[in-house]
Amino acid sequence: MKLSRVFSLDHKVIGLSYLWLGLAGLFAGGVMAMLIRFSVANPGQPVPMPLGLLFGPSHVISPAAYTQLFTLHGTVMIFFAITPIAIGAFGNYLIPLLVGARDMAFPRLNAASFWVQAAASLVLVVAAVDPSGSAAAGWTGYPPLSTSVGTPGLGLTLWAFALILAGVSSTLGAINFIATTLTLRAPGMTLMRMPLTMWGLFLTSILNALFVPVISAAMMLLLSDRVLGTRFFVAQALVPGGGDPLVYLHLFWIFGHPEVYILILPTWGVVSDLLAWYSGRPAWGYVRTVASLCAVTLLSGLVYGHHMYTTSMSPLLGRGFMVLTMVISVPASVMFLDWMGTLWRGKLRHEPALLFSIGVMVVFAAGGLTGLYLADVPIDLYLHDTYFVVGHFHLTMAAAVVLGLFAAVYHWYEKMFGRELDRTLGIVHFWLTLLPLVVVFVIMLWMGHAGLPRRLYDASTYEAFRPLAHINRIGSWTAYVLGLGQLVFMWNFVRSLGHGAPAQANRLGFPSLEWATSSPPPTENFDYEPEVVRGPHEQDGAGGFLPQRKVSS
Repeated sequence: MKLSRVFSLDHKVIGLSYLWLGLAGLFAGGVMAMLIRFSVANPGQPVPMPLGLLFGPSHVISPAAYTQLFTLHGTVMIFFAITPIAIGAFGNYLIPLLVGARDMAFPRLNAASFWVQAAASLVLVVAAVDPSGSAAAGWTGYPPLSTSVGTPGLGLTLWAFALILAGVSSTLGAINFIATTLTLRAPGMTLMRMPLTMWGLFLTSILNALFVPVISAAMMLLLSDRVLGTRFFVAQALVPGGGDPLVYLHLFWIFGHPEVYILILPTWGVVSDLLAWYSGRPAWGYVRTVASLCAVTLLSGLVYGHHMYTTSMSPLLGRGFMVLTMVISVPASVMFLDWMGTLWRGKLRHEPALLFSIGVMVVFAAGGLTGLYLADVPIDLYLHDTYFVVGHFHLTMAAAVVLGLFAAVYHWYEKMFGRELDRTLGIVHFWLTLLPLVVVFVIMLWMGHAGLPRRLYDASTYEAFRPLAHINRIGSWTAYVLGLGQLVFMWNFVRSLGHGAPAQANRLGFPSLEWATSSPPPTENFDYEPEVVRGPHEQDGAGGFLPQRKVSS
């Protein structure tokens, strides 16, 4: 690859660089997930080759290695896979195209955000293989486990530094996305004419700008405790002049719960558009959907306390957070009903992008309903830190977001690479993804309801949990099927780069601005400045969509 392309300021090149970086993270996080499932089903047994080489001569995942695995799996999937793809790749590639701009507002800042993220990824790799001890305090990094006493060695120090760098990258990107959305829209592209994908990316950028600095501050204080000997998160009861570990929890979850919406808002926007475009119907309740997205964005920063019911929180605070958590489900439910209204009596095009969008609806409904249990204080006190939380979290965020990302890839792949993905392989990939996902995470809900704690290396050491062993093994075998399904996607993705059918000019008649240009687009996106005259879902009366831009007669 030419150096001019590697260091390009073109938002499309930067977006594709984020995509490749995020796909590498997704692969690494997926391999870790398979290893975790193997260990859970077969504790103390040798890992099959060649992955067994990662765990020394015995090829056995030890309790310490298991702790490192789920720490790095959570960190990689959230900060180094989903974030680079959902926000870095699709945000960078699509925002200027969707609003009719030539590039981002600050191209150099945009390039800097990618290279900082790339540096963060490199630091995390070093943290994972550091011989003095990898990061092993859980992806949340709670003290005192994350202090130098709880987890000695350089690994967790580098882990915290990697998250600081990733936070800097996200903040730079958020500033750019907001500025581009507000200042570089094409003539006629009002906020209420933007595709719903744009609304998801725009609102995500606002949350990133507000809350990512909070987690960066927490990591800086943790880094200071580990390197400089400060005591921000060391309990005063243990060390005179110490601080309070609960301060870290507040900082982490003030960011941590908005982070759920930071990652899922782009998916909601994409799904809202794709359901309309592939069902041949205008988005049902466009204004209502925008209002719901804005309401969720506003409320997302007010509900973090439901993660801390077990920390001796004041009952009055707990009741307030419980009510707010219940309230945030209302706009999400309204948006879900709008999706159903969009599909009702639509002429569905059975393309992989639509199937994955419907898959998002399935897993998000299941995950959202289980979240109501965890919002309730008395029930959460029982279910907290069980596999029920793991199942809910993965259904709501991991499964829904990843399915949404697959929908976006299948929809915009030809726009990005000038080639079409194989439709049949895409449908096979869908069924090999959705069905195992649902089975695996519903099994987690089942085991959590039975009281099985999360993060146990070997549940069979407890007599009460031995009857769950066969269910756990079923979950692991289903997870292996899920992993094999992703190999289908990888083959389709890589093979189509060189052998996919050449992209045709807007073959399905999509109305948004990116389809008014070639695939892939030229350097400055448009040969002329497009003039927007309508919204993204208006129809011509014969079942087709009218292009957003003004078309000269």
